[in-house]
Amino acid sequence: MSDDKKHVDAAHIEQVDVLKESLGQDLDYSGAVSKSDPKEIALVRKLDFRIMPTLWIMYFLNYLDRNTIAQARLDNLESDLGLEGNQYNTCISILFVGYLFMQIPSNMIMATGKVPPSTYMGVCMMLWAVVSACTALVHDYKGLVLVRFFLDIAEAPYYPGALFMLSLFYTRKELATRLAILYSGNIIATSVSGLIAVATFNTLSDVHGISGWRWLFIIEGSVTFGIAMISIFLLPNHPLKTTWLTPEERELAHQRIVRDTVGMQENKGARAGFMQAVRDPRLYLFCLMQNLHLSACGFNNFFPTVIGSLGFSRTITLVLTCPPYLVSGVAGVVVGLTSGKLNERTWHITVSMGIAAVGFIISCITLNTGARYLSCFLFASGAYAVNSVILGWVSATLGQTREKKAISLSIVNVVANASYIYTPYLYPKTDGPRYLTAMSANTAFAVGTIACAWGLRIWLVRTNKKNRDDGITSALAYAYCSPKRGAVGWRATQKGVEEMFSSASGQGGLLGAFVYHLHYMFQFCSIEFLADILGAMRVGPA
Repeated sequence: MSDDKKHVDAAHIEQVDVLKESLGQDLDYSGAVSKSDPKEIALVRKLDFRIMPTLWIMYFLNYLDRNTIAQARLDNLESDLGLEGNQYNTCISILFVGYLFMQIPSNMIMATGKVPPSTYMGVCMMLWAVVSACTALVHDYKGLVLVRFFLDIAEAPYYPGALFMLSLFYTRKELATRLAILYSGNIIATSVSGLIAVATFNTLSDVHGISGWRWLFIIEGSVTFGIAMISIFLLPNHPLKTTWLTPEERELAHQRIVRDTVGMQENKGARAGFMQAVRDPRLYLFCLMQNLHLSACGFNNFFPTVIGSLGFSRTITLVLTCPPYLVSGVAGVVVGLTSGKLNERTWHITVSMGIAAVGFIISCITLNTGARYLSCFLFASGAYAVNSVILGWVSATLGQTREKKAISLSIVNVVANASYIYTPYLYPKTDGPRYLTAMSANTAFAVGTIACAWGLRIWLVRTNKKNRDDGITSALAYAYCSPKRGAVGWRATQKGVEEMFSSASGQGGLLGAFVYHLHYMFQFCSIEFLADILGAMRVGPA
């Protein structure tokens, strides 16, 4: 490492230490503040109890409605509608075409503040509930394609809107954990969707002459509509306009985000925010990284089919889809929790996607039932774990204005979801049971995601250095990983994990146990720790 870089890191760390003393607050290497004010802690708790359950249930139903077709396929949907060849794959991919048209303008609307986000998202949820239920009325391929296209248009605003809403209320250190909890709604929905389908198919098939898969769409769409009506009254608007916060809480919620934003600028409108986003070259590396990540997650709509290739009956197949996703949900929350606690990105992505790659490789090379089912746990847990880390990184890096943040999140989501247009064609029935093309491609996607994370890490290291060289005196810096190196850096990481383990242990054995084991994952995956053992390398900050 160069002497200049040592000087820059030392100067920045010293500057953060000075601010710690002057502010009386705990800052990390990027200048992110740990909560100590009782009023702020109470505010975050209030936000958590109001926002998180509502958004989680909405996302749970969003994914449940979207993926019902995967379960319906096992209840003769293809034969009932006369689907042939790749027509089912087309019905999957057409769903995501609407994302290309709706996500960016939707977040631009939310960022302006002219339409209350709570009302906007609630109405969109009502629309997708109606469209999803209408799937029960289709009788041919054309009808299914049409209803899937409109379902995507109605669903598209939700996820980027939820990300933007969370980024308005939570700081960089808080956001990854909340995004992980939110994303677990997707994973849990996928895990229990098979159980819901089994119950529906076994109890309602041919009742009143209606097929079981049609009943499934009707029931889930009806439940979604009811929740949508309630969500309008529970969701927040912008921090200064949320009526269920007191005036003091509204101001505190606003100021928390202002002080935590790197390079904070004055809001200049949706069009200016769009131009700010597209002119930031880092956006395109984020787009590539998230696109590769979601490409690796393309197994989602074919997971029951992949499990079915193990040779079990329909009922057993649907039940077996549950455990891998339950484990994935817990893994996702743990990875998001540690990423937020340690304000670290690079190694979380590297380790998680490395585990996913191992799972994909196992699925490619063997037909052993036990090994292939184990591979489902590995690639599902690893691939799903990093979503919150990547999107939290987007929000923290490209959030100089409210509009830029909203539009950056939506652009990243649009480009990422484009992967769902082409990945369904990697899973033709003729490739079963190994699905060699898909699993080989998924391995490459996982490795590509890791490469992007390290590329971005190097980029942000240089950006932070340039900011110091240019005399920018703010203690805020772009986060990627702790700049403290060697044994010092490891002890800081170890201390953070141990503190989190201590806190988690007091809250419950399951979370504590996972965090405890994650402590050892960091110990043996930390490049600084390995360097101490081998005595043969030194690495730059990250």
